[in-house]
Amino acid sequence: MQDVAIIAGVVLVYGFGSEMLARRWITGPMFFVAAGIVLGDAGLKWFEFSAGNEGVQRLAEATLVLVLFADATRIDLKALANGWRLPARLLGIGFPLTVMAGILLGVAVLGLKWQEAGLLAAVLTPTDAALGAAVVTDERLPVRIRQALNVESGLNDGLAVPVVAVFGALVLSETAGFGSGLVGEALTELALGVLWGVGLGCGGGFLLRFAAERKWAEPIWQQLSTLSIAVLAFTGADLIGGNGFVAAFTAGLAFGQIAGRHCTGIQNFTIDFGEGLAGATFAVFGAIIAGPALDRVTWEILLYSLLSLTLVRMIPVSISMLGSHVRFHTRLFLGWFGPRGLASIVFGLLVLENSAEPSSSQPLFDVVAWTVLLSIVLHGLTAQPFARALADELNAMEDEHPDMPEHEVVPEMPVRVRPAQRINLST
Repeated sequence: MQDVAIIAGVVLVYGFGSEMLARRWITGPMFFVAAGIVLGDAGLKWFEFSAGNEGVQRLAEATLVLVLFADATRIDLKALANGWRLPARLLGIGFPLTVMAGILLGVAVLGLKWQEAGLLAAVLTPTDAALGAAVVTDERLPVRIRQALNVESGLNDGLAVPVVAVFGALVLSETAGFGSGLVGEALTELALGVLWGVGLGCGGGFLLRFAAERKWAEPIWQQLSTLSIAVLAFTGADLIGGNGFVAAFTAGLAFGQIAGRHCTGIQNFTIDFGEGLAGATFAVFGAIIAGPALDRVTWEILLYSLLSLTLVRMIPVSISMLGSHVRFHTRLFLGWFGPRGLASIVFGLLVLENSAEPSSSQPLFDVVAWTVLLSIVLHGLTAQPFARALADELNAMEDEHPDMPEHEVVPEMPVRVRPAQRINLST
């Protein structure tokens, strides 16, 4: 109970000063991780949790399930039909190229086997726009640029789940000598997760929409029922042998298309609840993972982490933008803002938990910890000034070049930051 009380206290303190901290370029993840480091194993040692603690695993799983579900519900596929090109380039070309670049880097710098390098690359490829919230909420930036990063962040963590599962099975087959059967099992779990998630999301969405349109369901129970669908997606998939994370993601995607615009406040509720769990997860990450990792750093870990945040993403993103006619600075901006956060933390914890030899996975997990830690700081500090600089440049050129692809009008979707939390960088 002591750890729960500490986390609650940290959330309370941040809640008191969240808007003031945002004006000083201090993001929520920066605050929670710093608090965790100070209060955890590297500081005051108030936390009793450890990386292998079941409570930590359950918190991480619950957070990722809700974030996957919430991110998927806010993606409107009909609206995306009018602004799909940049997100499709980032996800369809940039995502696989980033994984491949990460594999090459892991083999060259860390000396990993290709299966291990693939697992590490898959864990670190999904992005977390919440780490640089100003980028997707600054309304001075063209909608098309914000939307591309917003949609990419909303979908790539779900797309990463099967990649992590397959590479995890390959690594486990190699280390435990179980043969290729584990890969087949992983693929079966993924298929069952998709079937269960889509079925539950569609069924739950139709029922809730039907009830909401007939005023049968009160708004608060619409929100709680939505949360129940996310929980049922994860737990139900596990009961039938499916992948619960894939089920949560696909259930959210299906549910959002059917009921997202017809039920009161469901997106705000799931986003708010998910943000609370995310804050707690970042605090635990700082206390029991990032803090101890500070003493285990090597030049190889630092080099891999820095290259993972820069060239490993920026080059694939630049390649994915060929033929899009967006400007060079826009390509650099899209490439730089690929923050690594919540999904990478949870995937890393699951790899550590499911490893045949947890001690052998610790170096890999240290790389994940350092990459996320550097991303929290670097992307958090650069989000506002870089967004302001690009906005000023593109807006100054708009009159002279009205046909710039950056200014193409596209529908805007919700982000994982409530409207009241948006930061206006013009002030």
